[in-house]
Amino acid sequence: MTDNNDELVDRLRDAGLRPTRQRKSLGNLLFSAGNRHVTAERLHEEAMNAGVAVSLATVYNTLHQFTSAGLLREVAVEGAKTYFDTNTSQHFHFYHEGEGKLVDIPTDMVLLENLPDAPEGTKITQVDVTVRVKKK
Repeated sequence: MTDNNDELVDRLRDAGLRPTRQRKSLGNLLFSAGNRHVTAERLHEEAMNAGVAVSLATVYNTLHQFTSAGLLREVAVEGAKTYFDTNTSQHFHFYHEGEGKLVDIPTDMVLLENLPDAPEGTKITQVDVTVRVKKK
C-alpha cells in the first residue's frame, strides 16, 4: 500500500469503514511503509511525531477496527503485549525476547502437520505460531 490517499480511502470503504480523518492519518502511517509490526503505543508515538493529534485510546480503537475489518492481523506475544501486523496473509513470527521485536518467518520454514479437528460447530480460521528467541 502506498501513501496514496485515494487508495487508502478506497481500502477503508471496501473494508466497510468510514474514512474519517483519524483513520486516514493512522492508515497512512501504518500502510505507507510496506509490511510491518507495530504496537498501539508505537503508532501513537509515530502519530504524535507526525503532528497527528490523536489519543492513545483512539489509536487502540482504530487498530481494533482495522483488525475486525481484515486490514490488520493481531499478534499477542506476552500477556497484554499485542502487535498489529499489516501482513494479513497466513505466516508465522519470531519474537525477540528482551528486544520486543516481532519478525516474520518465511512460510516455507514452518511445516504444520496433524492439526486437530475443530470442535463440533466450529472451524479453524487461523493458526498462529510465534517462536520466541533471545540472544545467547
